[in-house]
Amino acid sequence: FPSHDTGRFEVSKRNDILWAAVDLMRTHGFEKTSVSMIVKQANVAQGTFYLYFQSKAELVLGIAQFIMDDLLSSLQSLNWNTRTPLLTFINDWVDLTFDHTHKHQDLIGFCYSGTAYYHSIAQWDALYIPYYAWLSEKIRHYQSVHSIRSLYPPETMANFLVGLCEHGAEQMYIFHHQHTDEHTSKDVLKAFITHALTP
Repeated sequence: FPSHDTGRFEVSKRNDILWAAVDLMRTHGFEKTSVSMIVKQANVAQGTFYLYFQSKAELVLGIAQFIMDDLLSSLQSLNWNTRTPLLTFINDWVDLTFDHTHKHQDLIGFCYSGTAYYHSIAQWDALYIPYYAWLSEKIRHYQSVHSIRSLYPPETMANFLVGLCEHGAEQMYIFHHQHTDEHTSKDVLKAFITHALTP
């Protein structure tokens, strides 16, 4: 192949392995999914697997990137513009976060497994940079129209809000701490965020 086609071919093979792993892990779980099962479903040689991943554990970061890419795609599809009221934005964003966590609850669970810490914290945090930037932009807009307090930097607020919203959704779907129902949990979270942000 020419050099640029080779690169495309390599990305395709890596993705074949990754998606095969995702499909198998949804059915069998992380621990019971073997490299042999993955390469068989991906229709690649076992040696090909190790060209892209040092171990099954290294797949976890690829899965996390898949989850984040899907979230970012969903965020971009939100019906948002500069005239969208703050309360509407908060409502839609919280609902989307809960829906996304519910959709990928099994894969997120794999990423919380002990093998997830194969990579450094810096590598994990880098996955969130586009998400923080997206939310920072929205916060900056609402600060400019005086809907959100201007006391704190948008980047810091975005980091805290993402953590808070993800925690609420994960308590419901990943850790099953269902001390309340989904509707109430979302309503309380929306009210808390609104109260914290608005003057």
